Amino acid sequence: MALRHIALFRWSEGVTPAQVAEVEEALARLPGAIPQLDAYAYGADLGIGADTFDFAVVADVAGEEAFAAYRDHPEHQAALGIIRPLLAERASAQFRTGGSD
Repeated sequence: MALRHIALFRWSEGVTPAQVAEVEEALARLPGAIPQLDAYAYGADLGIGADTFDFAVVADVAGEEAFAAYRDHPEHQAALGIIRPLLAERASAQFRTGGSD
């Protein structure tokens, strides 16, 4: 059964559009570098809801082993190296998709 990973970021005060663009460039490289990614999407919050985070990443993988391969991949770790210094807050969740067992 497939697994979906969602990460939500709230940027620290003073993070610039250029810094967010650098995050997006790093994330854009991941689908081509990490074969375990079945689907991958990310983007800035649209500002149409209350009390939202600033940015989201959604990754679909085949299961827990594929998630670990994504999580630990050097390109993903490099992207995190760009993201972490910009964060005021982060939240994440992983859940199974495709129905119940």
